[in-house]
Amino acid sequence: MSHSLDRRTLLRNLVASTVGITALGTTGLTAMAAEQGSNPLQLKGNINHAVCRWPFHMLSLEELCEVVKSLGFSAIDLVGPNEWHILKEEGVDCSMCNGAEISLEEGWADTKYHPELIERYRKHIDLVAGAGYRNLICFSGNARGMDEETGLKNAVAGLKQIMGQAEKRGVVIQMELFNSKVDHPDYMCDNSPWGIELCKRLGSPNFKLLYDIYHMQISEGDIIRTITDHHEYFGHYHTAGVPGRNEIDDTQELYYPAIARAIKNTGFDGYVAQEFIPTRDSIEGKIQSLKTAIQICDV
Repeated sequence: MSHSLDRRTLLRNLVASTVGITALGTTGLTAMAAEQGSNPLQLKGNINHAVCRWPFHMLSLEELCEVVKSLGFSAIDLVGPNEWHILKEEGVDCSMCNGAEISLEEGWADTKYHPELIERYRKHIDLVAGAGYRNLICFSGNARGMDEETGLKNAVAGLKQIMGQAEKRGVVIQMELFNSKVDHPDYMCDNSPWGIELCKRLGSPNFKLLYDIYHMQISEGDIIRTITDHHEYFGHYHTAGVPGRNEIDDTQELYYPAIARAIKNTGFDGYVAQEFIPTRDSIEGKIQSLKTAIQICDV
């Protein structure tokens, strides 16, 4: 048997045996998750779970597929076209596609990037549709001294040149909301009102916001009210703990069961993807962190 298969068998065994007790404690949210012990997760089906690939970079994509399937869900965020064949082979959905963007800083709010962005997104819209996927991420980029209104006008002008194709191919373009206070200084789309106004001006059902709960807690707070009042503009959610972007347990200020219930109560049928950075050193610990997060959000 190959080393790769040996490692994947080990991962399956780790998922089956992990229990959320000693490392995270037995009180609060982690105790709630730990109650299920080593039994397979019995997910309720109200939340479509996913995980972002990059925080679990210590695993190959094949290994991460093995982990998510063993945990009882089957979707991974932020995988590009060069690796979609792996997801297809493993029977795992690409819940948010990437690869069309130039960078997080060079985006739709600045007209000088429009020619390249339009070319890249037209190509990737066809790739996403051809692969049978739905969501394609995009970014506003940095302001570079630009005021918000100018940034809005620029983004509308550029995005309108790809939205007809996105609508025709059934692809949803999703702009991620980032905080500019801690992680992404000068990012233009750093608050939900700006993003919502962009959605309104574009007026397309195929343009949504990727509402990153971690980022918006830092930028503006009022998470549950914002989700409840403006959910029609949100096509995807990311999680992480505040402060630190780590596990979503009782070590941080956000109470994810209530947030997940708010998402569920809107009738949302897209994905909620875990994007926290696990703090434990071992692979077993990192898998347990993911397992606990899924249980916490499975309302």
